[in-house]
Amino acid sequence: MELINYSRLTPTFGGSLSNGWDVMKKYFLYLLLVVIIVGIFNGPSGGVKYSSDDMNWHLLPFVLFFVFVGVAYAFLVLPVITYGSKMIYLDAVRDKEVDLKKLFDGFRNYLNIILANLLHMVLIFVGILFLIIPGIIVACRLAFVPYLVMDEKLDGVQAVERSWKLTRGKGWTIFFMAIASFFIAIGGLICFIIGIFPALIWIHSSFASLYQAALNQENGTIDY
Repeated sequence: MELINYSRLTPTFGGSLSNGWDVMKKYFLYLLLVVIIVGIFNGPSGGVKYSSDDMNWHLLPFVLFFVFVGVAYAFLVLPVITYGSKMIYLDAVRDKEVDLKKLFDGFRNYLNIILANLLHMVLIFVGILFLIIPGIIVACRLAFVPYLVMDEKLDGVQAVERSWKLTRGKGWTIFFMAIASFFIAIGGLICFIIGIFPALIWIHSSFASLYQAALNQENGTIDY
């Protein structure tokens, strides 16, 4: 199956979802492995659930230790895998060979990823403090930060600034894609739960398609 020439992608809602669907179909088995591996790495970040109703207080130091480890893992390990997965989806959009080893490529750019992810989260949190809507705006405008850190090897500040510029005029597209992603994920869960796997592949491939389309517009390879 031939994909549309990625240099001709346009930054539209329908175009991104359509290309994401085609990417999912062509690279389904490879990207399914990506979803499964990322899901496994996401497992430990769920934290420790402990009920205070039946807490043995002498175990509190151990509980706090595991909570600390879980938080450290979520901030210091998981972002590297997540950012690596973004690059794999982007390679699939560009019709390149999908290399699962790229999931771990982020460890070569470790500090930039951790700092970029932290800055990304802090800016969204600050935006949410200003009555949620600014947080949504910031989240949409910074949607390309992970791609830019991996694709263009930018540091956190550079990636934030470039994402803000690259998403100018595309905020509503990103917002509606996020809404659509929610319903796609719900639909996947309804389809005997295992439908969540193709749903997640479709979602991530679509956002990678939108990022590539935004680059195309910036580089002048499309008239849009």
